[in-house]
Amino acid sequence: MINKDFKSILELIQTFPDEQSCIDHLEAIRWNGNAVSPFDIDSKVYNCKGNKYKCKETGKYFNVKTDTIFDNTKLPLQKWFLGIWLVTGHKKGISSLQLGRDLDITQKSAWFMLGRIRQCFGLDNDQMSGEIEADETFVGGKNANRHADKKVHGTTDDKAPVLGMVQRDGKLNAKHVANTTTETLSREIIKNVKLGATLYTDEYTSYKSLQRVYDHQTVKHSRKEYVRGRVHTNTIEGFWSILKRGIFGVYHFTSKKHLQLYVDEFVFRYNSRTISEANRFNLLLTNTENRITYKELING
Repeated sequence: MINKDFKSILELIQTFPDEQSCIDHLEAIRWNGNAVSPFDIDSKVYNCKGNKYKCKETGKYFNVKTDTIFDNTKLPLQKWFLGIWLVTGHKKGISSLQLGRDLDITQKSAWFMLGRIRQCFGLDNDQMSGEIEADETFVGGKNANRHADKKVHGTTDDKAPVLGMVQRDGKLNAKHVANTTTETLSREIIKNVKLGATLYTDEYTSYKSLQRVYDHQTVKHSRKEYVRGRVHTNTIEGFWSILKRGIFGVYHFTSKKHLQLYVDEFVFRYNSRTISEANRFNLLLTNTENRITYKELING
């Protein structure tokens, strides 16, 4: 069933009409026909009734949902699959209120579902090469516009910096960083971009030192220069527009604690923009071993 193409919600429901069909698909995605114990990956596994398995070494029982975002949930897998389809398919994301209405579940359940799904967006990205655009932006609301109990006292700097790097005609990576100093931005770029690549940025002073390790070229936005031949940062700035419209227009607010999860969500959709809806759906299912509890989600 992994290779089956489904292009709409209706086809998704027809492909996964019941719990068993969802379980079979998850087992094919996660184990490829050979169940692996989450308690001891080297242990022999016994096949039991009711889609359960037993780990020989630990004596514990498990199923395909154990230690995944689907673990210990009362919602049927079909609703989880529909939720994943909706979250990955909406370019600007989907609110918990809307998701709750679409799935006929409470807003609280939808919010928790979204929180678990976001744990799966942070896929590993290889180092970038070729032509790379890098830019930083700030995400967050104005302190003056917040309710009294939400205001950040003692500071007006309530925006969180995010650094983005995108390979021309390739993948994008974005990280919530502590600040935009030379040390911080240089460290992140060197970690994500291969030495010797061509790097395009604006004239921000924190990027200047990178000319020692990259073919570093800049556009001078302060002089209203935005494109000079192939030198520009329009691609990454376009991504910032999508990210901010999604956060401000759909989610309205995100804390600094969870900001990276929201950034990962938009990065995932950007990097999977050229593949089919079914392949994007299956790609997320390959990374569901990121369970988080409700207490962990709301803590802090």
